[in-house]
Amino acid sequence: MDTPLSTIAVVGLGTMGTGIADVLARAGREVIGIDISDTAAARAVAALEASTARAVARERITEEERQDVLARFRTFSDLQAAAGADLVIEVVPESYETKLEVVRALDGIVRPDAILATGTNALSVTRLAADSAHPERVIGLHFFTPVQAMKLVEVVSSVLTDPRAVEAVTRLAEDLGKEPVAVGDRAGFIADGLLFGYLNQAAAMYEAKYASREDIDAAMKLGCGLPMGPLELLDLVGIDTARTVLEAMYASSHDRLHAPAPILRQLSEAGLTGRKAGRGFYSYAAPGSADVVPDALTPAASGATAAGREVRSVGVAGSGTMASGIAEVFAKAGYGVVLAARSQEKADTAKARIAKSLARSVDKGRMSAEVRDETLARITPAGSLDAFAEVDLAVEAVAEDLEVKQELFARLDKICKPGAVLATTTSSLPVVACARATSRPQDVIGMHFFNPAPAMKLVEIVRTVLTSDEVHATVREVTAKIRKHPVDCGDRAGFIVNALLFPYLNNAVKMVQDHYATLDDIDAAMKLGGGYPMGPFELLDVVGLDVSLAIERVLHREFREPGLAPAPLLEHLVAAGCLGRKTGRGFREYARR
Repeated sequence: MDTPLSTIAVVGLGTMGTGIADVLARAGREVIGIDISDTAAARAVAALEASTARAVARERITEEERQDVLARFRTFSDLQAAAGADLVIEVVPESYETKLEVVRALDGIVRPDAILATGTNALSVTRLAADSAHPERVIGLHFFTPVQAMKLVEVVSSVLTDPRAVEAVTRLAEDLGKEPVAVGDRAGFIADGLLFGYLNQAAAMYEAKYASREDIDAAMKLGCGLPMGPLELLDLVGIDTARTVLEAMYASSHDRLHAPAPILRQLSEAGLTGRKAGRGFYSYAAPGSADVVPDALTPAASGATAAGREVRSVGVAGSGTMASGIAEVFAKAGYGVVLAARSQEKADTAKARIAKSLARSVDKGRMSAEVRDETLARITPAGSLDAFAEVDLAVEAVAEDLEVKQELFARLDKICKPGAVLATTTSSLPVVACARATSRPQDVIGMHFFNPAPAMKLVEIVRTVLTSDEVHATVREVTAKIRKHPVDCGDRAGFIVNALLFPYLNNAVKMVQDHYATLDDIDAAMKLGGGYPMGPFELLDVVGLDVSLAIERVLHREFREPGLAPAPLLEHLVAAGCLGRKTGRGFREYARR
């Protein structure tokens, strides 16, 4: 185990194995590719030839270097080819019996000092090691696809693993330009342990017909900045693979949120396993293709089924950051805006905040001074809701307190003209409770913007059981005119984004609480392995731990799932006044401004 890992065998030349072989060969290792399928081996060679040819075309390597890389990769169909390897990485199908068969065969082939690494992302490394002849040399080495692009490698050790094996594969990962993260043997490890619970909840949300597949995916991409939506990602990973990972996670955690959604079983057993099959949650041009093609579930281009009401003027109630941002968005789109606060002074301050925002746009060349002045002229600050008497759409953006919102809606009901649409920007409270505070619940709808409103493209449009089709159509039309992306959902806690985001954040807190991984390792794992723009603890500190805790409590109260109960560590930090960046301390400490 003290020898350099210069000759490495990769057993299983599917997508993952081929990617691992590629990065190893480029890093100067002698690579022995082994697969019982000659077709798979040929595809692996062709893939390496194609990727290195692209590298030459982009002037990243020379043709001579390309030929050296190709010469370092040889393929075989027999495990005996691994006899001289310093390290063997198996990436055969995610079946314990299949992996154990490979490991036991290798026990009789490789040198005593060779390291055996399993690429599993769900099965027990400890059990696999214990069932082998030399448990001390068995380790987990979990790459992420596409291997060439993804920086994360999870190095998984068991209680039986020789520390020298951990050190050797960690050095190898660093030599490959990867970021190794050391983790213990637990189903899903860090990244998949957090990711697959989220994917499972998205599948269940779709199965319940709460929202369309397109809206769920768009919501998470536009609302959270994720590179792919959860259902798109399930199709890429493989629905059968996701089901296997979730089964292993559920066996370990007994958390019902990890129990695979029934639709995953249905699709798997029907052979609709995602991109590789040509159909999963979406339909693709061909098996293996990334090109989505229309099918029976693809929404019609026409959108709304009813005609909406005419909206020329908009009232925005509130004086905070969200209210100012929403008023700015409407004014930029050409609407006359009444910005009402509890006093004229607060309303004037809110308009001044908008003026600063527009000035920054002018400074950055995104807007002319003339357009800025026209936009500001459309905004009328007011110290009372009475100014909403003639608006066509009233949008409340006040404190996230149900009593406060209900009182405001009762006032809007008396002030606004008949036919005006009344919208709440709540992120977690029941929209229908606001509607019931009025005599016209059919005119009330949720219009959940994301912060900062001028920059974020997503708006969740939340219908209650009382909302009219005409009002729904009106808000969809308005959302399009203000150049936002509307997604439809029903009136339940968290809507789409928060219902999927906050259980994931809560599970990250539980990982730290259980001393499974550090804040830094978890944040790195989700950014490097999942493509998230921020790690969960960075995000929690930005959102505010008190805000996060309130949303998690709402979700737990609504769905009654034990797994949604807020992590005690989060509750303790909030009780201690450690609320994130705004207080200078949350999960991390920040310099005081």
